Amino acid sequence: MEEQIQKILFNPTVGKIVTIFVGIAIIWFLIKAIQRSFFSKIKDNSNRYRARKFSAFIGYFLTVVLITVVYSDKLGGLTVALGVAGAGIAFALQEVIASFAGWLAILFGGFYKTGDRVQLGGIKGDVMDIGVLRTTIMEIGQWVDGDLYNGRIVLIANSFVFKEPVFNYSGDFPFLWDEIKIPIQYGSDYDLTTKIIQQVANDVIGDLSERSKEKWVAIQKEYRLEEAQTEPMVSLIANDNWVEYTLRYIVGYKKRRFTKTQLFSKILKAVEATNGKVKFASATFHLVGAPDFNVKIKEGVE
Repeated sequence: MEEQIQKILFNPTVGKIVTIFVGIAIIWFLIKAIQRSFFSKIKDNSNRYRARKFSAFIGYFLTVVLITVVYSDKLGGLTVALGVAGAGIAFALQEVIASFAGWLAILFGGFYKTGDRVQLGGIKGDVMDIGVLRTTIMEIGQWVDGDLYNGRIVLIANSFVFKEPVFNYSGDFPFLWDEIKIPIQYGSDYDLTTKIIQQVANDVIGDLSERSKEKWVAIQKEYRLEEAQTEPMVSLIANDNWVEYTLRYIVGYKKRRFTKTQLFSKILKAVEATNGKVKFASATFHLVGAPDFNVKIKEGVE
């Protein structure tokens, strides 16, 4: 019995298995200790998230290195078998491999990061997590109007970054241009209307025009872009029913609906305060009456 126990304890295979388990336990104990002691003190959520992801990647890497070192004397004879098996596995798991490659592209290519608002594969939302194979998104829109969360969490394969366009609403330039249209009746004071809309836009947008201009100048130094007007701009056209004013303005990518509400509320109050000088237009229909008919009735002959 003692001889059997000694054979088991001094068996090279058992020793390697024990070494691997002990080594993995030490590696992940140190990783978790570092995460609790140091990473928890990082105040910025984005930096803390990246630090945790990087430390987990280091843990997996060290685990693979440990297993490779322990079994290094056994790998020579397995080269051919692993090559054949690897080809079959690569074909069967091509989508998984593409997703892993997409993960590397996302991390080092600057496609997006956690917290960004993106559109991937027709799904729009905020990036919650970037995994090795999938990106987790809190969806916005769909049956909910405006850029508001609908509560649905979507997992998208990272391979999508190679197949479809990636729309990033909050990358190097975290602002959007938006427009609202205001129909005004013919005969209104057009100059006063322009002044009202321009003043309201300036009040609501505030210093956002200057801040967005600074961002635009910064990305112009990195990319080839033309000058862009970030100040609110009012234009108009005349159509069959009314004079249509268009207000174009810059807005933060998360405040489109809130900004529209503010603009319309202030414009409505300002127009009502003009005492009829400016009037909103609406679709009207004029019913044309039928013409008068004169009917002559001849008396019959008896």
